[in-house]
Amino acid sequence: MGPHYLNHFFAPKSVAIVGASKREESVGNRLLLNMLEAEFQGRLYPVNPKHEEILEIKTYPNIDSIPDVLELVVIATPAPTIPSIVRECGEKNVDSIIIITAGFAELGDIGKRFQQEVLDIAHRYNIRIIGPNCLGVIRPSEHLNATFGYGVIPTGHLALVSQSGAVCTAPD
Repeated sequence: MGPHYLNHFFAPKSVAIVGASKREESVGNRLLLNMLEAEFQGRLYPVNPKHEEILEIKTYPNIDSIPDVLELVVIATPAPTIPSIVRECGEKNVDSIIIITAGFAELGDIGKRFQQEVLDIAHRYNIRIIGPNCLGVIRPSEHLNATFGYGVIPTGHLALVSQSGAVCTAPD
């Protein structure tokens, strides 16, 4: 039996963070810091066309410029940019994307159009998506913290799945 179809969300060997940032306290900066603090064991690729490196890691201008197979892409850029990023991921055969960004159906007609466009692209390229407007995914046993939450989550014997990121970050 082959790997589970959700494996790239929970045990990726390579992760790109689109919207990684040097700006402290930004979502893109927190995502990258969390992956580093979790001591992610795979290959990590910050993506931001404005920087050559972020947190001393070589940074790429776009998904296409990454010279590797990407198992997971985490996106934290403004909603209007998401459809073209998802298309770029599809063209690179990425099959798993987490969209942290808000600003879709919850904002009305224009957001609904962006969301539908993302879904249409995802269906065309057979991409699975968690999000939009989500906290992300944490799996401490895999050294994966692809969220913008604060704090280190220890490995344990409890799983928490929630529609609410606030609920997931509340237990202490």
